[in-house]
Amino acid sequence: MWQKISVLPVVAYLALTGFLQDFKEDERGLSGVVVAVLLILVAVLAIVLLWTLLGDWLQELWDQITGEAANIA
Repeated sequence: MWQKISVLPVVAYLALTGFLQDFKEDERGLSGVVVAVLLILVAVLAIVLLWTLLGDWLQELWDQITGEAANIA
C-alpha cells in the first residue's frame, strides 16, 4: 500500500509531462483556440467601433430625452 502511495507523485508527474508534450506537438486543437480568440477579438473591436461612432448621437438623444423629462415635470 505504501509503495503505491510513494509512486503516485511520479505517476502524476509523468502524466502531466506527457500531456504537455502531446499538447505542444498536436496542432489540431490549437487552430480552434486561435479561431475562437480571433472571433472574440473581432466582435469586441466591432462593438468598440460602433460605440465610438454612435456615442455622440446617443448622447444627443439622451440629452433630448432627459431635457424633455425635465420640461414635463
